[in-house]
Amino acid sequence: MPNLLLAGSPGVGKTTAVLALARECLGGDAALLREAVLELNASDDRGIETVRSAIKAFAQKKLTLPAGRHKLVLLDEADSMTEAAQQALRRTMEVYSSTTRFALACNLSGRIIEPIQSRCAVVRFARLTDAQVLARVRRVAAAEGLTMDEEGAAAVVFTADGDMRVALNGLQATVNGFGAVTKAGVLKVCDVPHPGMAAEILAAAVARDVDAATGVLMRLVRGGYAPVDIVQVLFRVTKAADLAEDVKLDVLRAIGLTHARVAGGVASPAQLCGLVARMCRIGL
Repeated sequence: MPNLLLAGSPGVGKTTAVLALARECLGGDAALLREAVLELNASDDRGIETVRSAIKAFAQKKLTLPAGRHKLVLLDEADSMTEAAQQALRRTMEVYSSTTRFALACNLSGRIIEPIQSRCAVVRFARLTDAQVLARVRRVAAAEGLTMDEEGAAAVVFTADGDMRVALNGLQATVNGFGAVTKAGVLKVCDVPHPGMAAEILAAAVARDVDAATGVLMRLVRGGYAPVDIVQVLFRVTKAADLAEDVKLDVLRAIGLTHARVAGGVASPAQLCGLVARMCRIGL
């Protein structure tokens, strides 16, 4: 097994994949796995001292392993490590390459220094598809005996946006709060602007009805939703809408521009109203 750099969106099981690979390589002996695998969260243990002490000491440890097998160091959130710690880690990877393999899980591979990237096989994880999240949510609900209707399952998938961790947390919180998984319960627990209202804004923009679109928008604003959440839900609703491709791209471009401005601190209702006006002006 080579050194691995696992990059991708959060909530897609990068660490779980590495642990499963370690179990396959080292066998099912729990005691051996405890001895031969060192798992650290680099967002907590991210300094150079961790590399010099914990990781180096583990790499130096003598173990009897099956032929062709190596000890494994798993660093989660590796993109949080300081550059000095990464430089020290690079040297450790070189010196102990005959006995130890390293697996670094991160969200942004660009924050990992080039010398480490060149020593690893890079594996990129895409966000989970809605179908994959839905299948897993249904499986969990069936195993736990939860009451969940189709609209509730769809709402869990919508709020997760490809992040399985968010999906399972939303599922559990909804059950704890309401006893059953329904669309209204999921949206309330996750505090997400209702996608139906975002669809109303888009439909009014298609009809060039600025007043109607603005009216729905202001209902969301008065409901206390953050402008960035409104823009994100509007983006996802538009992406799934049945529109001409060129028109959809123009609308998404306008939403993206507004998202950049909102993320930059200009998060006033006037900014959102400007977005609605631009959507109505696009050749719809």
